[in-house]
Amino acid sequence: MSQLLAPDSAALSSLLAFQGLPTEVLDWLLQAGELRQYAPDETIVSAGAPADVMLGVVSGGMQYYGKRNGQYEAIFRVEAGHVSGVLPYSRLEVFKGQGNAVGETVLYLLPRSQFSALEHVSPELVQRLVGIMSDRARDEVRAQERDDKLRALGKLSAGLSHELNNPAAAISRAAAALHTALQAKPSLLKDLLTTCPPPEAAAALAALAVLPTGAATPLRALEAADREDELADWLETQGCPDGYALATGLLDAGLSLAALIPVAAQLPADTRPAAFAWLSGQLTALRLASDIREASQRISTLVSDVKTYSHVDRAGGREKLDVTIGLDSTLNIFAHALREKNVRLTRDYAPGLPPVLGQVGSLNQVWTNLIDNALDALPSKGGELAVHVKKQNDFVCVCIEDNGTGIAPEVLTHMFEPFFTTKPPGEGSGQGLDIARRIMQEHGGRLEASSEPGRTTFTAWLPSV
Repeated sequence: MSQLLAPDSAALSSLLAFQGLPTEVLDWLLQAGELRQYAPDETIVSAGAPADVMLGVVSGGMQYYGKRNGQYEAIFRVEAGHVSGVLPYSRLEVFKGQGNAVGETVLYLLPRSQFSALEHVSPELVQRLVGIMSDRARDEVRAQERDDKLRALGKLSAGLSHELNNPAAAISRAAAALHTALQAKPSLLKDLLTTCPPPEAAAALAALAVLPTGAATPLRALEAADREDELADWLETQGCPDGYALATGLLDAGLSLAALIPVAAQLPADTRPAAFAWLSGQLTALRLASDIREASQRISTLVSDVKTYSHVDRAGGREKLDVTIGLDSTLNIFAHALREKNVRLTRDYAPGLPPVLGQVGSLNQVWTNLIDNALDALPSKGGELAVHVKKQNDFVCVCIEDNGTGIAPEVLTHMFEPFFTTKPPGEGSGQGLDIARRIMQEHGGRLEASSEPGRTTFTAWLPSV
């Protein structure tokens, strides 16, 4: 347990903020506050306790711990000679973390109830303490901005790993299958040439060995199964020993009986098994190569989205920007999270939007924060997210709308305030929306919010160029 110590003006003079104060001010401080000694690792302040005292570390130190992800982590340390705790004009109401003594520690404690009297006794000290509080708040905001960026990066990287893994796995599977198909091609070609098909029949066969351009209309599962059975049975009537093995490759290439029957009529009966085996193998190889190309293009697109999102190779200053490019790259980065919650996404961009003058990284941080908050608010099923961009007067207006439960009126009035959060301890700092609002103000714009049950809209206004 801490022990009360005798008043000692020399102890107060060791605090940097108190140095050079008149003797009468130090005497008043000794009467209004107290000196206490704490044992090593003894708790000085507890999380959730009222923030009702200023703490000056005379000797020893205080290690401050904050709760993150359900566990306490070291946040900062207050060394001897410095003050902490609540300071004059601070809006801090409760201590969010826990402070423990570092070694044997002596503290000077001044109750918050004495701050109004302190203003009359020493306006100079109050001014010093307010300056310390301003510096502390500025450092904390900067640190929180970095933490928010890292937290957002952690969420996005988890989604990106899934987004990149899918096409990478597809490339691996297709490459292995293509290797097998290519190894079989010499044997298939030998079998075909051995049967010596007529030149006109060989030309008709080769004309079918091309993948169709454009996307084919997908068949329903039952219809596709019926066509496969029909084609497999027909191939077996043409002498092919395993019609089902060939039918899949031919159907995937869009070939039907209507295309194959005329070619079969030009081929001698003993040539048809080798001809259709070669055709199916050729089309399968082409399809696999196409799958590899599409998957690699997906990876290239993701890399491009990440580059656009993180503004790699871009200057840090302001430049003319198309806000829809930043929005698209951010939404693409969130693709996995959107699919995971089965979110219906709508992008509504008005044509002919003017550019804005902005810093791409900062604006992408705003879009990330707003989209991430919307995803948190969406239901597990039937979630809808809409992004509308339009020109209104001299502004480009970006609206991010979700059909979540909405924001209570008493929360809506405070949500842009620093450190205000409705999330459990360790899950939200309460600075994301404040940072987003300040970024918009720095760009000459503003950020607004409106909400009702089933519809919440955040609207960002950016001056157009």
